[in-house]
Amino acid sequence: MTFEEEYEDVLQNLEFGIIQVYRQDRSLLDVHVSDALEALINLYRSEQSHRAPRQFRLDPRARDVFDSVKVMCDLRLGRTGVIDQEGQPIPDEGALTIDELLACLRRIEKSIRRWTKQNGRQGYLNFVDPFIV
Repeated sequence: MTFEEEYEDVLQNLEFGIIQVYRQDRSLLDVHVSDALEALINLYRSEQSHRAPRQFRLDPRARDVFDSVKVMCDLRLGRTGVIDQEGQPIPDEGALTIDELLACLRRIEKSIRRWTKQNGRQGYLNFVDPFIV
């Protein structure tokens, strides 16, 4: 089974977050998505190593992508906000590890590089858009 097959649902969730922003703002470019993913990768790597994340100055469009995809990331990490009667978070049995999430974010970055190189500044966005319902 390929990486894409194993994590197809996760990749689709993350790309849904990206395309949701693109459909609201057609001026979004692949570089904004790439910047947002770089900031997310830094955030989760920093969390994993118990250090403060680097501060990124994101373009407002990149910030929108960051916020949208972060919601998906947190859901896939099992951070649903659902608590039990004692106020403790209820773990999600199907949650990803941070390493798995980082691998998915990196795979999307690789796709962005490929489609931008092949089809220009919105190559990735225009490629993925028809696949996201």
